[in-house]
Amino acid sequence: MTKYSNLSLESHNISLAEHSNVPVEKNITLERPSNIELTCQITISRGVNSVNVTWKKGDELLENYLTNATGCILYAQYMFTIINSKQMGSYSCFFGGEKEQRGTFNFKVPEIHGKNKPLITYVGDSTVLMCKCQHCSPLHWTWYHSNGSVQVPIDVQMSEKYAINRTNANETRLKIMQLTEDNQGSYWCHAVFQLGESEERVQLVVLSYLVPLKPFLGIVVEVAILVAVILLCETYTQKKKKHIDDGKEFEQVEQLKSDDTNGVENNAPRHRKNESVSQ
Repeated sequence: MTKYSNLSLESHNISLAEHSNVPVEKNITLERPSNIELTCQITISRGVNSVNVTWKKGDELLENYLTNATGCILYAQYMFTIINSKQMGSYSCFFGGEKEQRGTFNFKVPEIHGKNKPLITYVGDSTVLMCKCQHCSPLHWTWYHSNGSVQVPIDVQMSEKYAINRTNANETRLKIMQLTEDNQGSYWCHAVFQLGESEERVQLVVLSYLVPLKPFLGIVVEVAILVAVILLCETYTQKKKKHIDDGKEFEQVEQLKSDDTNGVENNAPRHRKNESVSQ
């Protein structure tokens, strides 16, 4: 650490409970090389000399750490310097006794954030995709497009379809012009830091202008079918009613004919009978 005395110092602490088996973790965001001081402390009721202390980076056993006791409180301290991405990761302290307690410090580069929900646009429009890093400044930004498992770098020098705005160091904006359905898919913004890299996905959906009309067209078709059914039922009902009316009219005509025939037959015998009385 003396060699890198010009670097800033990052100090972090974890407190462990003696009778707990639950590991304690602390996430630490680190953007640039720094001197690191990690401290774990635990209160021991049975005496600090009965506890064995170790430090690990992942599964690798570490050396050159310090231990100190104040009363019944035991401290374990590990100091080192992070200057590259290989030194990032998880550093853990272990207090061994009847129950082993563990505290872990997780070092990672800053996260970048984009739009959580898919960005929906239409064919022929232009859109802007954005990624941002809070309280950090990446060394370099890169955009990728993937419509499957392969990420293809976007080169704005080779295509007039794309433009990248680098106004602010902590954000990047990708403008896509004259959208087609082939432009939809996943876009990845990639940030490079001194100690590692980070990326975020932005989902782009490109729709045809006919898509919003589909629900309306479906309703129109359903209404048309309903009207057609109603008209068919109405036509069928009218035809059936006319048929019934025609049948009744036919019966009435036949009844009248029958009545007229019976009247003629009844008058004929009376006429003959009158003739016989005259004689």
